[in-house]
Amino acid sequence: MTRTTSPRPIDVEAQFPELSGHRSTCTRLHPRPGTPGPFESSVGGPFLWPTDEPWPMCRTAHKRDSGRRVADIHRWRRILDEAWSGAPDVGPSAEERELLASLETEYTVPGLGGTDPVPLLAVAQLFAKDIPDLIVPDGRDLLQVLWCPFSAHGQQATPGLTLLWRTASGCTPLLHPPLPQVVGDAAYVPEPCTLDPEQVLEHAFSELLPEDLRVRIEEWEEEAEEQTDEESADKGHFLTYDGDHSIAPGWKVGGYATWGVTGPHPTICSCGTPMALLLTIGSTEWSGTNSWVPLEDRKLIGAHGANTPTQVTVGRGGSLNIFSCPANPMHEHKVSLQ
Repeated sequence: MTRTTSPRPIDVEAQFPELSGHRSTCTRLHPRPGTPGPFESSVGGPFLWPTDEPWPMCRTAHKRDSGRRVADIHRWRRILDEAWSGAPDVGPSAEERELLASLETEYTVPGLGGTDPVPLLAVAQLFAKDIPDLIVPDGRDLLQVLWCPFSAHGQQATPGLTLLWRTASGCTPLLHPPLPQVVGDAAYVPEPCTLDPEQVLEHAFSELLPEDLRVRIEEWEEEAEEQTDEESADKGHFLTYDGDHSIAPGWKVGGYATWGVTGPHPTICSCGTPMALLLTIGSTEWSGTNSWVPLEDRKLIGAHGANTPTQVTVGRGGSLNIFSCPANPMHEHKVSLQ
């Protein structure tokens, strides 16, 4: 199904013409549960893989010998989804709750040391032909994203991320990659999702705008809040720049990064080039005023699981921004958890 982002509540460039100099496109991926194939762009789906290349492993020193089983996590989610879809007002039965509790059991893997290899999880496979804003290195047409399912990497305690740039014609389907015996965080196990890429327009995060423009936008937001409170009993749902007119939520490629947690900070490649946003992994597909909900999904607002199709959560429900070097995407990436 094609996903179509709802039109923005107002033409923000008509309100603030200077924003035309602070615009960019991004490609919203719109992941939705499905059965993607290895030749499709996907989240949590099967990968294409070179026949002579071993599956990547995490060897960073951290605790890795206890956690939940991947199969149990998928089954737990399936039971919960079926229970809520079958009885939306009741949810899981007593028998189902007992089974769900058993599937939350954590196991210990005897003898698994702190640097023993742990297979990475396949997170996303993105073909350049599907995604207009995916900038690939010369001779490559496929990006694969994998990570270690333990929050033990970097200062922000993120999963250890690996980016692989491929030439699809040199790969074959790999339907059953190795899986870790246990994972440290169930929220790092993606559900298989097909994608419905859609290119949309964004504007830069408010704190990166010129000060005079930012002040005028803040004054406009205050006026919108006052007007909403006067005219509506639904207090608090007023238009904002960052929430409704700036940056699209959810999984996306390209565009602008949000900096709501740390505030903006320079992201510079080791070669000295300012880095660009490559991919955003979002914990939810929409939030706030719901103005970014696709037209085709508006009837699903509030439905169980509709806003979390991949079942991936990063941080405290925010987004993981992955930056790459526009001069050479093969250079080492950087991440920011927001």
